[in-house]
Order: sequence, then C-alpha cells, then structure tokens
Amino acid sequence: MPPDASTDAGTASVTELGTNTGPGSSLGADADSEDTLDLRLPDEFIALLAEEEARAHGDAGGERKGTEKADVAPAGDDLLDRVADWGSTETPAGAFHLAPVRVERDLPLVTRWMNDLAVAAFWELAGPESVAEEHLRRQLDGDGRSVPCLGVLEGTPMSYWEIYRADLDLLARHYPARPHDTGIHLLIGGVANRGRGLGSTLLRAVADLVLDKRPSCARVVAEPDLRNTPSVSAFLSAGFRFSAEVDLPDKRAALMVRDRALRDLL
Repeated sequence: MPPDASTDAGTASVTELGTNTGPGSSLGADADSEDTLDLRLPDEFIALLAEEEARAHGDAGGERKGTEKADVAPAGDDLLDRVADWGSTETPAGAFHLAPVRVERDLPLVTRWMNDLAVAAFWELAGPESVAEEHLRRQLDGDGRSVPCLGVLEGTPMSYWEIYRADLDLLARHYPARPHDTGIHLLIGGVANRGRGLGSTLLRAVADLVLDKRPSCARVVAEPDLRNTPSVSAFLSAGFRFSAEVDLPDKRAALMVRDRALRDLL
C-alpha cells in the first residue's frame, strides 16, 4: 500500500497494511475492543486470499507495497459508488472535490509531487514519470477497488488522494475489517499548503464525502506512522479516533477510524 502522505506538517502520513497488537502493546491492548467482535471477511476478500495463495505457489514475483489490488474482483460491481460523481463539498477552506486522475493530463503534476523530498520519504514513488505512471495505471486499469484522485480546492489541484476498499485490500489481513470499510491516502502537493491545517480540514471533508456517498460504508480507515505525531493529530482533528497500534512491514502505525455513528460527535 502506498506509504505515508504529507498533510499538515510536511510529512504527515496515510498508509496501509498492518496487524493488530497483542497484549504486550502499550497502546493496543485495550484499544477499541468492539472492533474485534463479529469479524467476518467479505466473500470477495476470501476469494482474493485464495487467488493470492495460488499465485504465491505459481509465481515468484510479488506486487509492490501499496493499495495495489489482486487481479480477481467481483464482476459488474461498482466497488466505490462512482467517486467521479461525488461532486463538490464546501469546506472552511473553500469548495473542494475529488477528480479521478487522468494520466495524460495529470501525470506531470503527480510526478512532481512524488519527487518532493517530504513525500518521497513515505510514498517511495520518486523518479521519472514512468514510476508514477505505473502506480497510477495499476489502479486505473484494475477493477475499481482503488481510485486515484486529485483534490481540487477552489478550482486548483493541490493534493493527491487514493480512495480504496480497505476490506478488499491486503490491509484486511491485518486488522478486523468490516464489509465496505473504505480507506484513504492523502498527500498535500505544495509546500505552501502544508502546516496550516488544510490536512485536517480536507481529511474531514473527504471522510464525510465517503460516508455520504457510500451508504454501505460504516467506517473510514487510515494508518499513519505512529511516530508521525503531526499526522496522527491531523486525523484526530478530522474526527478520526485512535483504534489500535498495528505492525506494518515497514513501520508501526496508528489505525485511525472515522465512524458513521460518531461523525456528529467528533
């Protein structure tokens, strides 16, 4: 899964993959025990696991880390309820909307953002345009379980987002996923837009968009690096709650959750 994103403080993070902490964890032991109840992985993900297992025995290669999805998906299903049709939302910073990426139009901008040092340290997609293009096309040519978008504020593209089905992602192997859990990744593109609260403002706006436009989704999730205090703070300010510590392949992360049931309280 793509690594951390840049939000309010230069290197705030939004990633994926993890595993629930055990009794020895300092923060995870008592965190959100309700999330461990009535766990049932979606049928689509069970099929995905079977396919991944089959490929593991027949193919020595692997997918790059990120929200890259497996090749099998339910046919004919709009997995994210038409992100392109979600429309604009008003935020304290102005009108904002998600515009699904068009490679021929957006690749130079996304590449420039990925080569920012603060972003590259987490996303690991620095380099020529071909690097970012491969990452984008894996999603755009896939089954729709991950949609890369530009965040457009007052008519200006200023952030990059990935909206994805967390319950159908490899992330679901590592936390108690529920059907239709939706994950988000974010990076703020320009240095001038960092460090002034935009991360929290937009995280709240996009999480609310997900909950408004995806009635089947009860939770929005994200996994910033536990050491990245500004990022965790941005999520908390955006109405997310800390659920647990999770061990990822490359870091220990804070599983952040925004619940539909609590959206008016946090």
